[in-house]
Amino acid sequence: MSTVNEQHHLPPEAAELDDRTAAEVEALIEQEEGAQNRFRGPLAIVGTLLALAMSSFHLYAAVDIVPTMYMRYIHVGFVLVLTFLLFPAARRFRNRLMPWDVALIAAALFVMHYIITGGDELTDRAIFPEPMDLVVGWGLLVLVLEAARRTTGSIMPGISIAFLLYAFFGNHLPAPWTHQGYDSERLIPHLTITLEGIFGTAVDVSSSLIILFTIFGAVLQVTGAGKFFVDFSFALMGGKASSAGRTVVLSSFLLGGPSGSGVATTVTLGSVAWPMMKRVGYSPHDAGGLLAAGGLGAIISPPVLGAAAFLIAEFLKISYLQVIEMAIIPTVLYYAGLLFMVELDQRALGVKETGKEGFAESAGELFRKYWFHLTSLVSIVAFLLVGYSATLSVVYATAVAAALSWLRRECAMTPRKAITALEGGAVQVLNVAATCACAGIIVGVVTLTGLGLKFSEIAIRYAGGSLALTAVYTGLIVWVIGLAVPVTASYIISAVIAAPALIKLGVPDFAAHMFIFYYAVLSEVSPPTALSPFAAAAITGAGPYRTTLMAWKYTLPAFVLPFMFVTDPLGVGLLLQRAPGMTWGDVAWITTLATLGLGLLAAAAQGMGFRRMAGWERWALALAGTLLVFPAAVDGLLEWASGVSIPAPHWAGIVLGAVLLTFQRLRPAR
Repeated sequence: MSTVNEQHHLPPEAAELDDRTAAEVEALIEQEEGAQNRFRGPLAIVGTLLALAMSSFHLYAAVDIVPTMYMRYIHVGFVLVLTFLLFPAARRFRNRLMPWDVALIAAALFVMHYIITGGDELTDRAIFPEPMDLVVGWGLLVLVLEAARRTTGSIMPGISIAFLLYAFFGNHLPAPWTHQGYDSERLIPHLTITLEGIFGTAVDVSSSLIILFTIFGAVLQVTGAGKFFVDFSFALMGGKASSAGRTVVLSSFLLGGPSGSGVATTVTLGSVAWPMMKRVGYSPHDAGGLLAAGGLGAIISPPVLGAAAFLIAEFLKISYLQVIEMAIIPTVLYYAGLLFMVELDQRALGVKETGKEGFAESAGELFRKYWFHLTSLVSIVAFLLVGYSATLSVVYATAVAAALSWLRRECAMTPRKAITALEGGAVQVLNVAATCACAGIIVGVVTLTGLGLKFSEIAIRYAGGSLALTAVYTGLIVWVIGLAVPVTASYIISAVIAAPALIKLGVPDFAAHMFIFYYAVLSEVSPPTALSPFAAAAITGAGPYRTTLMAWKYTLPAFVLPFMFVTDPLGVGLLLQRAPGMTWGDVAWITTLATLGLGLLAAAAQGMGFRRMAGWERWALALAGTLLVFPAAVDGLLEWASGVSIPAPHWAGIVLGAVLLTFQRLRPAR
């Protein structure tokens, strides 16, 4: 029997990596997600049974009624116990169950038993807690912080502790940061008994949706969907090295949609694509940057997106189908931006057509054999459109994927594969769930102290009431937070701290949250949590930080795009939403402007158009692209400097871009 403890972080499709590279990539992932124990014998069986129990409970809860409060309690209980079993306190204790691990597991069981059996009586006395309530509450806080430390590193718990200190001692701070101050009797029950802290929205989403999607992704992996997507993409592009860049873009979308994992997509693609990219002239850092950028697309690609997307639906009280709808055009534009960059790469490298790389089967043959894997791209959306909830939709989509796998013997969901998938689904959710529980501490402090409103007032004041400048500050804040914590945590923290400033200035709440989501995603390519570029660098042999810079270059055009959501009156059209008075023609117009702007920014970033550009041409083309995508920045800067405003910035960008490209076309290359 395969056990959850013996599973590697790397996807099966990455098997082509040599042992040294695979070990290096694995070590990088473990730095971010924690080193995992791989027990054998009785401990392995215990880990397997616990993981199976966790997945089975959540599948049962998806189709039957389990009270929300108990659902969250049991979910956190499973997460704590499995984390202390599977993740050692330090790397040197790996593959051994230490006495303190047993003590922490026992403490987790006791704490969760106390909370679950306390029921309504416990929640009723949250304002006037008993001494034992406080002891259990402090114990739960320590357990959650330790679980987050083991699975995600020390930064997230450190930030949570800083927020706790703010709650206890913020009354000693100067205005506007000060608050009335809270003692243990008020703060601890708020964070550990009510549904406003640890057991708040983030854990609710983790328990009701995220784990079901990790099970769905695990089912796709064990039935061979990931391998099919890679092979099909390469075959569809002719299996030529000269098409390697285009293939990375296509396959990252196909892999990313069902998986929602940036690093898994990066590693899977890198193991296959890097030799071909090297053959046509990609440098190691350029190739690594493109692979990481493709992996980044996995987090913003429907139908799964990243874990933060489920939180958007919960925070805004909208359906997950609406979140998918809002992500469609930005996702298409993101990949369009990557394609622009890739085509310019081809021109810069002077890539010639090459022969096929020896793929045994054509795209048509692969489609005839494995077409059913493509249903994973649409099945969830289909069930949502029929009217099922997101929870039932993913369960039914998982069942469809498992049933259709029997159309090919090598893909069939056998009992052994089912066990592997259920194990994998439970283990893969641990670091996200621990992050959500730890982030609940931060959210609880923010709601209790009113820090979110204070912060928004400060941001608006520093921006002088300017929406464009507030958006820039917000983007920088989200980015800085993302330097330290993963995407999910970055989104949660920023949603409660930074979003109110944008909303207060008249930005629709859904646009503000989508803006923050896209900038939170930048943490996937931002040191020190730049896991995707670091993994890509390990595969290509490039320097990790230079690879990260190249990933920024490839993603930069698309990440200027979110400013359109919040600063352009028609920008919500990119989210397929319409403000009062908007028509579908306006949606088409703003999408056209965004596409043209991304093309110009891509050319400026690459320094390549019809020919190589001089420095002044790149800056001028970047200005033209910015006038199309984020005109408020240029207009505001010009008005501040000279008092002159650009009357029609979009048209100014179109004219400037057309003039520059015409000049490039007509001027002979040197």
